Amino acid sequence: MLINKQEVHFRLIGEFNAYNLLAVYGTALCLKEDSEKTLTVLSGITGAEGRFDYIISKNQVIGIVDYAHTPDALENVLTTLIKLKKNFQQIITVVGCGGDRDKTKRPIMAQAACDLSNKAIFTSDNPRSENPMDILADMENGLTTAAKKKYVAIPDRRQAIEKAVKMANTGDIILVAGKGHEKYQEINGVKYPFDDKQVLREMFAKFE
Repeated sequence: MLINKQEVHFRLIGEFNAYNLLAVYGTALCLKEDSEKTLTVLSGITGAEGRFDYIISKNQVIGIVDYAHTPDALENVLTTLIKLKKNFQQIITVVGCGGDRDKTKRPIMAQAACDLSNKAIFTSDNPRSENPMDILADMENGLTTAAKKKYVAIPDRRQAIEKAVKMANTGDIILVAGKGHEKYQEINGVKYPFDDKQVLREMFAKFE
């Protein structure tokens, strides 16, 4: 990335992070901070846990965990992946919608996942007091004919992630969206241990 004609490498990925870095850099200059020192500090920043948080398997499948749990956030992440990926890479999205929350966004998120991915897997997020099957039905409601050909529904989140890893070829990108840094899954008032990134690691190891 070029900033004031100086080439700088950052650890953060995505257009939205580029905007954030430029905003911080501009603010620092307004506060009379040294330009080179500011760029050095920014180049060492790592991403927040659960925000475009990625791991790579031994066979070069890229797994990304992101907190995106709204239509806009999901679209932004997937749009970024489309810009970054190479032609041979598929995007496989694992996504669910939270229970006891805005139901109107469910079909919108489902459609976005299908429109912007090669394959989509609908699954549970934090169903809370709702039946996961009812949430999935809401997600599926209103999908276009084309979208219906691109997804499968797997209520169990661990099994959904496992399916995504099985479907992936070398170099493909798996996005697991919705929970990010959370280390639990809330079902009927109980928070069960669940870590998307750890499950991805386990599945990568299982199928390597």
